[in-house]
Amino acid sequence: MKSEVLAVEGWRKVVHFTDESAGLNAIIAVHDATLGPGCGGCRIYPYASFEAGLEDVKNLSRGMTYKNAMGGIPFGGGKAVIFADPKTDKTPELLKAFGRAVDSLEGLYYTAEDSGVTEADLATIRSVTNYAAGMEKEGVGGNPSPFTARGVWRGMQAAAKRKFGVDSLKDLTVSILGVGAVGMDLARLIHEEGGKLVVADVNQAAVKEAVERFGAETATPEDAVAVDVDIFAPCALGGAINVDTLARLKAKIIAGAANNQLKTPDMDQALKDKGVLYCPDYVINGAGVISVGLEILGTWTTSEMNKRIDNIGAMLTDIFNRAEAENAPTGAIADKMALEIIARGRKAA
Repeated sequence: MKSEVLAVEGWRKVVHFTDESAGLNAIIAVHDATLGPGCGGCRIYPYASFEAGLEDVKNLSRGMTYKNAMGGIPFGGGKAVIFADPKTDKTPELLKAFGRAVDSLEGLYYTAEDSGVTEADLATIRSVTNYAAGMEKEGVGGNPSPFTARGVWRGMQAAAKRKFGVDSLKDLTVSILGVGAVGMDLARLIHEEGGKLVVADVNQAAVKEAVERFGAETATPEDAVAVDVDIFAPCALGGAINVDTLARLKAKIIAGAANNQLKTPDMDQALKDKGVLYCPDYVINGAGVISVGLEILGTWTTSEMNKRIDNIGAMLTDIFNRAEAENAPTGAIADKMALEIIARGRKAA
């Protein structure tokens, strides 16, 4: 295996790994390690270019720094990407090679699930490194998707309380872009509470399942943002809120599971100006990595997870209150709060 440390200003360590015999082409990025080792999932995706993958892993790892800080777990921001198609290129050899890459960082980075990686894949990775988490064992931890979905649901409830003055999602309509593992479970929770659904996904089988299970209406992925609904929930890849989609957005709340929902930082202020309540993505979708963190620490229990998940709504309410008091967009306030936590960690070190 070959490894090359990439000079990326502002990042603790970024390494490009290749193993031709296993078909591995990957980047592991640790953004900040003030609070502890980098922790975040591995994404397998057929990026159009090396630059595109590098940009994605940079954005994702930086987001994990803020997410882990706000999640109250002693980990920094880390992420990995593998340049491959998970449907056709994923092999045990590739996953083991990636595991060896993780292991070579000697605990600076813990990996977990992200798009294109399953719990079974993690077991294969774990066979060659101890620095992998997110696998259920004797009722502890496991696939973080259900926890993420429940956290987003709790966050939605807090946002609906703030924006509409209601105590539940009953009779509210939510447009979900992306009904994969997290989006589908989120749809279930909304449906069970009496909410109405519009779903969109490139995977038509997933759309069909949501229609049959929850009576959802449908939209194309391009039009999901433009549906006349109360809440828009981006649960696919990042960048759903951009200059083009902002002009078409009708929802009054954005609350979804996707990472990096804002294509550019100025969208934060633009949403505020438009009167849209934005739930900062790394806060509302943080339950999955909280579960992984507690699993690594050996402190995972069902009651602790439920407490942490329920606290996501309370944390968002704190962000909403501070944003209002400081007349600032919610994303900027969340960043400020995360940086305050990291600064306290740096001072204590």
